[in-house]
Amino acid sequence: MEKLDLTKQYRHYFTAKPEPALVTIEAAQFLSVTGKGDPSGTSFKKHIEALYSTAYTLKFACKARNKDFVVSKLEGLWWFDESRFRVQTAAEASLKVPRSEWEYRLLIRLPDFITKKEVQESQEAVLLKKQLIEVQFLELFSMEEGLCVQLLHQGPFATEPESLEKITAFMQEKNLSRNGVHHEIYLSDFNKTAPEKLKTILREPVK
Repeated sequence: MEKLDLTKQYRHYFTAKPEPALVTIEAAQFLSVTGKGDPSGTSFKKHIEALYSTAYTLKFACKARNKDFVVSKLEGLWWFDESRFRVQTAAEASLKVPRSEWEYRLLIRLPDFITKKEVQESQEAVLLKKQLIEVQFLELFSMEEGLCVQLLHQGPFATEPESLEKITAFMQEKNLSRNGVHHEIYLSDFNKTAPEKLKTILREPVK
């Protein structure tokens, strides 16, 4: 049985170069959960645990039906209350908006054949097995970002503002404006990888 690997099927989605570039991102569906607060906090970690527990339960249920797939990379959409924090660029926001004030939507991309019913069945199975209440807040989420500027950030999250400045300069040069929320794709497991070796795609929808 051939195993579907979305990182190979959609290589353009899961790869980026160290310098800013324009890409067009297609519609896709994700296992998703929303939250707010410091990503080093307990709630954030529980949301990740709920996502992965449900994603792997989905995977094994599909494998039993000869539709096996590789669980994709963790992703995150990030935003804040722009009426409270008057910042001009993504780089400035990452420095001036407190971590506790950031809202997020965590994502794991799913194959197109996954249904809402299958997600709900996996949620119920995980809740029964692990009593992980955060599982109840997961949903099947669809998104189409369209035109974006992206680059590959290599190194710790603390140095992301340097990469975001490159994206801002590129947008200004091309006369582009924001058209969505900041998007990160975590190519490395940040719980197991040294900060200097982390690889993260930074993506900004534009128009």
